[in-house]
Amino acid sequence: MIHKESQINKPDLDVLLKNDLGNERFLILHNDEVHSFDYVIDTLIDICEMDEIQAEQCTFLVHYKGKCDIKKGATNYLKPYREALIGKGLQATID
Repeated sequence: MIHKESQINKPDLDVLLKNDLGNERFLILHNDEVHSFDYVIDTLIDICEMDEIQAEQCTFLVHYKGKCDIKKGATNYLKPYREALIGKGLQATID
């Protein structure tokens, strides 16, 4: 399956290090009981730059545990990913 990489406006790494050093958070994907496994897997591959196995594992964790942390980093780094996931209809938070 060929995936088109989504455009995410990631902040500059130097800005992240300067502004959010030590402020690590998690991007959490929540189960919504709506989207198919394939849709969530494809979205994680496209948006979060996961390989297929990682995306499958995260999708199963979300399904069976209710949520899964999918990225770790500064809030400014995670925000574009969260917005892109929400734009695709998924439920995501930064905790």
